[in-house]
Amino acid sequence: MRFEKGHKESTRRRIIDVASRRFRRDGASASGLAGIMAEAGLTNGAFYPHFESKDVLVREALSDAMSHRHTELKRENETGSGIEGAIRGYLNKSHLVGSEEGCPSAALLPEISRQPEQTRKAYEERLLAYVTTLAEHLSHVGSVPPDRRAMGIFSLMVGTLQIARAVTDESLAEDILEGGVEAALMLAQETTRPVATKSATPAQSGDGA
Repeated sequence: MRFEKGHKESTRRRIIDVASRRFRRDGASASGLAGIMAEAGLTNGAFYPHFESKDVLVREALSDAMSHRHTELKRENETGSGIEGAIRGYLNKSHLVGSEEGCPSAALLPEISRQPEQTRKAYEERLLAYVTTLAEHLSHVGSVPPDRRAMGIFSLMVGTLQIARAVTDESLAEDILEGGVEAALMLAQETTRPVATKSATPAQSGDGA
């Protein structure tokens, strides 16, 4: 059977898109090839002309998801929202509930650490590219270099999102997110406006004040 030009690439693209969403939603280990191919509207036999193994699919789906997040960050940079915009663009309710379209680090980090070295290297490359873009918001003020502070901010955001997703209380999850925003802004405060805090209750005058 003959296919139109570009058919193979579009099929491969569809498999990666479906796998990327399923991995982030259900986990890479829990996502079987049969389910991925069925959701993509393909038979199991159509997998191997495109990928040598599931490990290869995991690597490519992970790299693709990381690149997409990086593109979104660069787009946010163009709006001039600054480091606070980048932080709040990550730590918000939409990202909390939208794991299948969200950051693969927050969704898959424990699994990534158990992947083959080639997959971990691919993740590392995309991670450093993302952090480099995040660091563009930070100047060389202070003793900690911008790239190191940016890595700290990103690590804090990932951990915050993971914990917020782990709890069942929606109000608590939102408090965790906001706490993460405040902490991340503290790491970045050398180059951004001071973090807004609730006004403290004035101390009452009198003995012991």
